[in-house]
Amino acid sequence: MTQNNNEKALIAFNRLLNIMTELRKKCPWDKKQTFESLKTNTIEEVYELAQAIDNKDMDSLKKEVGDLLLHVVFYAEIASEINAFDVCQVINSLCEKLIRRHPHIYGDIKANSAKEVKDNWEQIKKTREGQKSILSGVPSALPALIKAYRVQEKASGVGFDWDNVQQVWDKVEEEIGEMKAELAKGNKEKAFAEFGDVMFALINYARFIDVNPENALEYTNKKFIDRFNYIEERVNEMHMNLREMTLSEINKLWDEAKEHEK
Repeated sequence: MTQNNNEKALIAFNRLLNIMTELRKKCPWDKKQTFESLKTNTIEEVYELAQAIDNKDMDSLKKEVGDLLLHVVFYAEIASEINAFDVCQVINSLCEKLIRRHPHIYGDIKANSAKEVKDNWEQIKKTREGQKSILSGVPSALPALIKAYRVQEKASGVGFDWDNVQQVWDKVEEEIGEMKAELAKGNKEKAFAEFGDVMFALINYARFIDVNPENALEYTNKKFIDRFNYIEERVNEMHMNLREMTLSEINKLWDEAKEHEK
């Protein structure tokens, strides 16, 4: 941002801080909130932000970024009331971390690619920030698919990875074979574990071909929902009952939905 825009941002941010302080003093709902009570709402706001990004809806994105900023300020305000930390400490701590983790900008380390930057981050977190494990920075509460992607990324950052994409696909096929074998035996417990291995291997393959598996799956989810909604609309137009239709009839409408997308 330009100097003028920075000044405007500071004025706007100060206004937000003043409003938050006033709300905590005067609003019964805001006064009642705690770290714990806000947590679920914060998670919901992150998902709403993700939805706005997926929809490429800039108006919604602006709103959701604002909602998330509100939560950041809310947590800082609650913390300041119990003398734990305040918003200045939050911002300064973040600034210090950004400078520390970008020695190629603020120091004498060289990094000519995004991968080198990420590898440097992992090394800095391990040596300077005292992380006990490379994987300790992955939140345990992350959804399983995202968590798998992140732990694979972090392990790769220290060289624990496959040499080429064919090896990764071979592992996918190996895991599918092992799952099929357990299913053939009727061993549901082991099939459960093998299915997890298949998913983990597929996520690893997605990483190797530079596909974000979460985004890819959400794209397919949306595509399925759109097609199914089309089927329901057509069934209503024909004054039929979806539950009473044959699979062949439904599949015909499914193919029609696919054609309708083109």
